Amino acid sequence: MAESLMIAGMFAKYGIEYANICRKMGLETEAEEAEASVQKVYDAVIQSGWDGSWFLRAYDAFGQKVGSKECREGQIFIEPQGFCVMGGIGIKEGHAKKALDSVKEKLDTTHGIVLLQPAFTSYQENLGEITSYPPGYKENAGIFCHNNPWISIAETMIGRGNRAFEVYRRTSPAYKEDISEIYKAEPYVYAQMIAGKDAPHFGEAKNSWLTGTAAWSFVCISQYILGIRPGFNGLIIDPCLPDSIKEFSAVRKFRGANYYIHVNHTKQNDNGILSILVDGKPLEGKEIPYVEGKKEYHISLTWD
Repeated sequence: MAESLMIAGMFAKYGIEYANICRKMGLETEAEEAEASVQKVYDAVIQSGWDGSWFLRAYDAFGQKVGSKECREGQIFIEPQGFCVMGGIGIKEGHAKKALDSVKEKLDTTHGIVLLQPAFTSYQENLGEITSYPPGYKENAGIFCHNNPWISIAETMIGRGNRAFEVYRRTSPAYKEDISEIYKAEPYVYAQMIAGKDAPHFGEAKNSWLTGTAAWSFVCISQYILGIRPGFNGLIIDPCLPDSIKEFSAVRKFRGANYYIHVNHTKQNDNGILSILVDGKPLEGKEIPYVEGKKEYHISLTWD
């Protein structure tokens, strides 16, 4: 049976979230069991899923590596680099930074991040459909817009706001109007894929509307770059901004209350929040505790 490193990353990310839900429900034993399972997967990925500069994509049904420097084609894939880092795997070991640096070096293009490199040039029975497409299209080294936000989110997890926003912009339709003669799709909706650098029509979009990219992009920009996301005990405010965003204001409706948020980012760096004030009082941490019946919160953030 084949084994996926992308699914391992998902297991780590959502396993911890499941454990937190269990703990909130008083299911301490189940929470501990979930955390123990996540730790086993984490250890297995570090031991058997790390290829030296990036995470493997998988082991195929014959036990062979997929997405390894040992492979002639398909040496590195986008998906495990995104989801393993999103799952927290390899951050403390330094693997996460190396993996994302490898994405920039080997998969990045002016129109977005391609799914894999080098592209497959012939059909491989052990890998199937992915090798059946022409190089640069669909799963064979096309720019799959759906998984580009995973890299952007992963970049925020290691504090690189400039790179996170750069990745977000590359596939956003709002930034494609100036190259409509290349992009050739609606400038108001995401495409499933954009032809990759191996394709004869690099940068041309295909299958607009047929994608979950819009949802992932919204999560990326709102919850991780702007950093406003729900927590179990309240609203989390944890921006990871590019230097180009000097400040922003937002209103977030959450659990029956309005949160009026202003972020001052004029002193620029990728991380290092100096202070969060909630109704004029300093907050420890980044999660604003929920207060039953309270209808308004006024939040101010400034960077060091």
